Amino acid sequence: MFEKDINIASSYSDDEKIVLHHGSCLELLSQFPDKSIQLIVTSPPYNIGKEYEKKLKLEKYLEQQKYVITECERVLTENGSICWQVGNYVNDGSIIPLDTVLYPIFSDLGLVLRNRIIWHFEHGLHCSKRFSGRYESIIWFTRKTKKYVFNLDPVRVPQKYPGKKYFKGPKAGQYSCNPLGKNPGDVWDIPNVKSNHVEKTDHPCQFPVGLIERLVLSMSNENDWIFDPFLGTGTSIIAAMRHNRRGAGAETEKKYVNISKTRIQEAIAGTLQVRPMNKPKYDPKVAGNKLTNAPWEQQKEASPIQSVLFDKKGEYKSENR
Repeated sequence: MFEKDINIASSYSDDEKIVLHHGSCLELLSQFPDKSIQLIVTSPPYNIGKEYEKKLKLEKYLEQQKYVITECERVLTENGSICWQVGNYVNDGSIIPLDTVLYPIFSDLGLVLRNRIIWHFEHGLHCSKRFSGRYESIIWFTRKTKKYVFNLDPVRVPQKYPGKKYFKGPKAGQYSCNPLGKNPGDVWDIPNVKSNHVEKTDHPCQFPVGLIERLVLSMSNENDWIFDPFLGTGTSIIAAMRHNRRGAGAETEKKYVNISKTRIQEAIAGTLQVRPMNKPKYDPKVAGNKLTNAPWEQQKEASPIQSVLFDKKGEYKSENR
């Protein structure tokens, strides 16, 4: 479907395969006909003051999001899906999960929440006054229909016990597992894109392609349109391309538009490096990484504080104050 000389358009036409728009997502959304987009998937700014956003009062932020979400609902097909991937808004040390305050906007538009998917990862900022955040959420909405697209087979994961059999009843002795694998569930353990990730660019909050591929494969079919209103470095378009879908996205920052174009061109040429969707997570112990050897286990005197923590026979005194 994606020939080598494919055009990367800057505005929408149903004849195009890829649309990369430098500007507001509302500008691009205005070009889409009603009910023309099968899957809308994005990670909007979290309103925490990153380089590509201006921090606003939460009420103003939600007002801006409402404009975009309302337009997204207009262009969503009857059997399509909207996936909004968000984290926390932080204000003076207090966190507000953005999915909880965005939910009413989707609900008021008549959309139905099908899943709240937890995306777990292991790298990020280390907190000293609370537990470090190691997950974000994807809220998945459809219209009020039972006929929304959901393809489970392409995203199944290996069974934990593929040799398990029914032990009683009419199927006793038969294998009880689906040979294609099991449902991946609603907690996804997928590495986030940090310094050593093969997909890393200059963007501070980059989608891994494998995360979006799972949504593209399960919620759309070949030749469908996939749209990302806050495109970033082009990951949603790339995930769409890799599975014979059409991709469109808008990005206001010229720097990220240029990165997106380069990555899309590399994807067309077949040279873009991407972490495979179902690749097992890197296990440093299994890989024999020497950094997994705790120095205090070899010589406790090298770290007195850690020695106390790991000393089973520590002595403690209690003082009454």
